Amino acid sequence: MKRILQSLLMIMLAVIFQQCTYSQSNTTKKENMDTSKKNPVYSRSDSSKVNISDEEWRKILPADVYAIARQKGTERPWTSKFENSKEVGTFYCAACGNPLFKSDTKFESGCGWPSFYQPISKSSIIYAPDNTHGMSRTEVMCGRCKAHLGHVFEDGPPPTGLRYCINGVVLDFEKAQAAEKKYNEGDQQNKEVKKGE
Repeated sequence: MKRILQSLLMIMLAVIFQQCTYSQSNTTKKENMDTSKKNPVYSRSDSSKVNISDEEWRKILPADVYAIARQKGTERPWTSKFENSKEVGTFYCAACGNPLFKSDTKFESGCGWPSFYQPISKSSIIYAPDNTHGMSRTEVMCGRCKAHLGHVFEDGPPPTGLRYCINGVVLDFEKAQAAEKKYNEGDQQNKEVKKGE
């Protein structure tokens, strides 16, 4: 009887630790990576679907991003640089640059991964059933390149009641002020071009 109870306890612990995960990957943290310089499909403005081979993804993505985005891995909990981030801005797919979440939808869920209650748009995210590890979950993927991002659960805060549990390794972030500055610089360049015409 004691062995049965120990076995049940171990199974329960495994399920708890796997709640947001496919597998525990030993990938390292991404350190200030700018994927746009090496990745020809990375764009924060192009919304066309990306459909390239796994071999191409392996060539253009850093190993940690590839392991999660293309192999459905998971970063270790509480290792993401975005877990406790309070900065204002936009989160993008690290594989293709697709806008995913605004920082004002991020919240502290305690699950160990960055959590959001709502994507930027309905087309930002696509969903698929995930019945691995004896659980019934919903996988969330990038709506542009189908990169694995994490899972969505129905235990989030209002107004949606959803918790998008996302691997920080597959997120890029741009501060709101930096985005506004780039926009204003582009607007100024457009005005100068019009003056010169």
